[in-house]
Amino acid sequence: MTTRQQPDRREDYRHFMIVTTRWMDNDVYGHINNVQYYSYFDTAVNRYLIDQGVLDIHRGEVIGLVVETHCNYFSSAAFPDDIEAGIRVAHLGRSSVRYEVGLFIEPEERAIAQGHFVHVYVDRQSQQPIQLPAALRAALSAIA
Repeated sequence: MTTRQQPDRREDYRHFMIVTTRWMDNDVYGHINNVQYYSYFDTAVNRYLIDQGVLDIHRGEVIGLVVETHCNYFSSAAFPDDIEAGIRVAHLGRSSVRYEVGLFIEPEERAIAQGHFVHVYVDRQSQQPIQLPAALRAALSAIA
């Protein structure tokens, strides 16, 4: 028998930001549709990278491509909840990073959902994997 994964606690994450839900995030059952959680993961990680000055989505020579994603759901949220996204780096490789993200709603200490995704960093033009630039590695190490 497989044991169901338990939700993480807020203290398990290194950096937090608010992700505002939208009316269109709700589905016909009155809660946030499951596909939106992946968007929250992507938003939280990329916002962190932009805020750290290590991702230029328009002109940067290095971009991250998602090669793997996963999410476990524990309880629901609905518009107009504000989601607190906690992020951490679980693995920092030569050209890849595994981010783990937990989504929380105040005042709950346990995640309503949590998951991961893996970025492989590539040269924008060639789309070939490259070694993580030093500034990017430093920003990622800060939340590892």
